[in-house]
Amino acid sequence: MKLRSLFVLIMAGVLFASCAPRGVIAERPMPTEGDTYLLDTGDKLRITVFGQADLSGEYAVDGTGAIAMPLLPPIYARGLTADEFSAALEAELGEKLLRNPNVSIQVTQFRPFFILGEVKNAGQYPYVNGMTVQSAAAIAGGFTYRANVDRVTITRSKGDRIVELGVDSTAVVMPGDTILVRERYF
Repeated sequence: MKLRSLFVLIMAGVLFASCAPRGVIAERPMPTEGDTYLLDTGDKLRITVFGQADLSGEYAVDGTGAIAMPLLPPIYARGLTADEFSAALEAELGEKLLRNPNVSIQVTQFRPFFILGEVKNAGQYPYVNGMTVQSAAAIAGGFTYRANVDRVTITRSKGDRIVELGVDSTAVVMPGDTILVRERYF
């Protein structure tokens, strides 16, 4: 009798534990303007110098963190926001070539992110705005059956430091991040 009632209690517990929650499960803020995006190697920019079609165009931030434009020495962009880089470019153009230059900068292609560990196709992929670890894993073919989605590490460059963040699968991914999905043991 005791064995039967214990079995019924265990089965009831399993039944209630398997019920999926409904409604909003978790809520996190998306990156805002306060989370400024810093330019780095691999970013592609559309630079428009108003009234100067020869200087306007698409440029990539090279391995040294600079952008090479015609008639100018390489201009350092790594670690700057688009607005800060625009001001630096305007100052350089004002010194060397133009009077009162007006520059607009747009990031046309963010640097890629990398995903490793328990995903089907680990590797480098293009960044998509608003990406989470779940969507990054989906791009990489999905999690493997051994993936521990609650134990993910994101390695991110913050200026002159490299930071490792322990997150779950709903965390926001930034361009240039390296995501490591750990293995579960049971």
